[in-house]
Amino acid sequence: MKEIEIFFKNLLLRLFLFLSRHKKNPLPCALDSSSKILLIRLNNIGDALVTTPFIKEIKEQTGCGIYVLASKRNFFIFSDNPFIDKVWRFDKGIGSFFSAIKRINKERFDAVIDLHDDVSATVSFIVALSKSPCKLGLERSNNAVFTQTIARIDPQTHHVIERNAELGKLLNLKIDNKRLNVIYNPAKASIKKAEEYLREKFETPKYLVGINISAGSDARFWGVENYKKLVEYFRQYNVNVILLTTLRDIKQAYSIADFSLPVYKSPSFDEFAAMIYKLDFLFSPDTSIIHLGSAFTIPVFGLYVKYNTQDIIWYPYKSPFECVVTPEPTLKNMSYSEVEEKLKPFFESVFIPR
Repeated sequence: MKEIEIFFKNLLLRLFLFLSRHKKNPLPCALDSSSKILLIRLNNIGDALVTTPFIKEIKEQTGCGIYVLASKRNFFIFSDNPFIDKVWRFDKGIGSFFSAIKRINKERFDAVIDLHDDVSATVSFIVALSKSPCKLGLERSNNAVFTQTIARIDPQTHHVIERNAELGKLLNLKIDNKRLNVIYNPAKASIKKAEEYLREKFETPKYLVGINISAGSDARFWGVENYKKLVEYFRQYNVNVILLTTLRDIKQAYSIADFSLPVYKSPSFDEFAAMIYKLDFLFSPDTSIIHLGSAFTIPVFGLYVKYNTQDIIWYPYKSPFECVVTPEPTLKNMSYSEVEEKLKPFFESVFIPR
């Protein structure tokens, strides 16, 4: 049923694009402190995190009011961002869709910007039906809904953060990629809670290694035995080790820990992020958690599935990092030995005993 829904949605989009082409405007969209813009980024947590560097640049260079339309899965990433003035949550459904259009047009935005790296039929309809004079996006098959587009730079050689930043040229921004990094600031209460947990679990503060076992799908679970070997590897150093997990993977986490190391879990993403903030080293198969490593500039070792794509991996943009990548759809056949072969020199290059 889901595939049928997507088919008819895309078919309707192609017809809509054919019938409603917008007049192109070759000039940059001029913004200042009196302007108000809407940025649209739906989907998942990682999708939201990688847009935050560009949002920061818009705010700092123009001072304009920034609204974000986000999904129920990622809106909280934007909620406490100091560079965003208001966040709207978009829920699926025809009623929510028309409600969003009505709200958008009531605000009279000076610009609406699609921050998606690929084509979203839902977002294309939202942009097309908005009454903003400037509708901006990357060049793709839905170009007709925009008044201005810019070429999508090569995804095989450029990080998604850099691809988003290209949109700045349509706003006449001067962006230096060296300044860009993911923005996420855990609440002080969450950081305090993480600190209290660590004091309770570890008598002596040491270099803290976090092993995150959870990812967005079971395909990226590396296996209990592999993680047990990984724990033993880190224990040869003078470090504290903590296991990080979502509630979904709690049984596997306790099997790995075997009562010999702390298992940290929290239904709150902010509390989870605060624990990442306290780490000295992060091991993870999940890109959203890896982006947090970048936000906090801690060394990261990642496990990546790069199946049926040539696009560059979503590596931590500003952290020291190393990784192992599989072209297969799961981590099932990624051996422990190939991971340790790359992990050992990288970890020893960043490890600083306390």
